[in-house]
Amino acid sequence: MRTTLVKGGDSTPERFGRVQNTLLGSGSAPLRIAMVAPPYFDIPPAAYGGIEAVIADLSNALVELGHKVTLIAAGHDGTQARFWQVWEEAVPERLGEPGPEIIYAALSRRVVENLAAAGEVDVVHDHTFAGPLNAPAYELLGLPTIATVHGPVDSELRGYYQTLDRDLSLVAISRRQRSLAPELNWLDTVYNGLNPNDWPFQERKGDYALFLGRFNADKGAHTAIEAAHRAGLPLILAGKCAEPEEKEYFAKEVEPRLGPDDRMIGVADAARKRELLTNARCLLFPVQWEEPFGMVMIESMVCGTPVVALRAGAVPEVVEPGVSGLICDDPDELPQALVDVAQLDPRACREHVVRGFSATRMAVGYARAYRAALARKQRPQAAARGAARMAVRASRLTPGR
Repeated sequence: MRTTLVKGGDSTPERFGRVQNTLLGSGSAPLRIAMVAPPYFDIPPAAYGGIEAVIADLSNALVELGHKVTLIAAGHDGTQARFWQVWEEAVPERLGEPGPEIIYAALSRRVVENLAAAGEVDVVHDHTFAGPLNAPAYELLGLPTIATVHGPVDSELRGYYQTLDRDLSLVAISRRQRSLAPELNWLDTVYNGLNPNDWPFQERKGDYALFLGRFNADKGAHTAIEAAHRAGLPLILAGKCAEPEEKEYFAKEVEPRLGPDDRMIGVADAARKRELLTNARCLLFPVQWEEPFGMVMIESMVCGTPVVALRAGAVPEVVEPGVSGLICDDPDELPQALVDVAQLDPRACREHVVRGFSATRMAVGYARAYRAALARKQRPQAAARGAARMAVRASRLTPGR
């Protein structure tokens, strides 16, 4: 396990000490966390992989704050956590297939069982789809399981999490996401975060808007093109277009709308994404669904690049209007917003992320959730022990005994 610390966006030694004390608490021991990642991309990802980027920054920040993280994952490790490799290679080409999910969940359970037998885990944090099915087995080992809900809950996932009920504690990534299924076993709400020092900053911007995301109707690439054309602003589009429905959407709704000044560049790797975000006038984010969070928004703002978005999902929680971006209620408002956004201060955009969406802040939130999950587990156990003691005392007072 590597011990080199990764600096956070506001990580002076004094700041580190204050946050560590807040996280661990007076006299509290460091937590031992089994972090279960999906098997589809390396941690951190080389290009596409928002969940994997969050897991990498979270794992590093928790280690930096003194906790012991075992990252259970496929492929190659690039974090400070202890790494337990389930598969030698990640399997991006099998994303969406049921087989890898089930097999990987079974193998991950064996890893957690080994950690439990060695006394090396206090809590399991699962980021996969099938992994939460292991929660009842972990309960028998004395381990609480929490799962971050990275996707929408106004879908079949709602019934899935309802079925698991009290075996699994859920963490939401926005208040809006949580409000859509308030009956679920929510433990906490923790915003996604990143390490600001991993992202460049630039005040001087280029004269183009950027669309960065998957190509489907929910993400609104077609709306982005129309808005940019009406504003007379070139548009660069980058994102994943690999699955059949993505290719169909691109062919029908995106490609016919592209103009001579627009550029389509496909998936951008980590370096290319930073270059595009740093130089853009703004990120154009015309989502048309209940976006649970939207990592690309904080990635853009930390580069000093404001966001122009439609009001949907968690957008109002992530973007501070007039400071880090502009939020529109109607697509017809987007062209003017693309003009007005040039007046926003890039430094205020970055500060908004450093203040509210740093990896350190995310780690503090999850440590709070881990302790809450452990406390939930201890209360029933304490009650059961108390009831047993009372039963013994009562039996001793029974006449004739």
